[in-house]
Amino acid sequence: MLSGLVTALRTLTVLPVPGKDTETFSNSLFWFPVVGLLLGLLQAVIGYAGYSAGWNELAAALVVLGGIGLTRGIHADGLADLADGFWGGKTREAALRIMKDPNVGSFGALAISGMMLLKWIAVLKLVAIGAFGFIAAGVLLARWVQVLLASTLPYARAEGGTAHSFVNGAGWRHSLVTSLLTLLFLCLLLHYNLYAVAVAFSAAISVGVGIGMLSYRKIEGVTGDVLGAGSELTEVLVWISGALYSINC
Repeated sequence: MLSGLVTALRTLTVLPVPGKDTETFSNSLFWFPVVGLLLGLLQAVIGYAGYSAGWNELAAALVVLGGIGLTRGIHADGLADLADGFWGGKTREAALRIMKDPNVGSFGALAISGMMLLKWIAVLKLVAIGAFGFIAAGVLLARWVQVLLASTLPYARAEGGTAHSFVNGAGWRHSLVTSLLTLLFLCLLLHYNLYAVAVAFSAAISVGVGIGMLSYRKIEGVTGDVLGAGSELTEVLVWISGALYSINC
């Protein structure tokens, strides 16, 4: 069972992990919330360190850049590929072909730069008001949404791909277990404030449903790029929602 954690850590982070990968990669999905919690806590600590030093702008930038560094930027790359493919490809085949191209086009560049700006603004506000739990919550929920997408939609490429081994075999058990685990972690991070939990969960579900419907309409399923884009969009929407909630409390 721990081999699933090894695979999840190697897939989602740059952290060196000893041990063997799981033979069934979909089993690693059960561990995605655990890895999300770890990454979220690390980014929240970075934010708190900057906040303690009295430089909130730098703290927010380090939280955003820390997330990229800890994950090799794989989710940001997925967002760029999705933007290029979905808005540059007029047909399903064209979209999938563009998404497979390693080069970043104009839509992808705009998506990444816009996302980084929105993240910095949202995290700056969270740091300023000391809402570090929401920083960790956004990262946690981003990995949960990946599981939801992988568990509810088919893999879009007939020839397979990087994320095929994760999507193949994923189902309702993965969604149920990770949902319960994510809810537990979320309650701990937000100090059992049920209103805050509802705000964060609602933001994540909105992204999951939205990106899932869009992806199914465009390419009839998901790819690794879709999972990565869903993660990026979830983070920023949870952070923005958390900032708005915290300001108005």
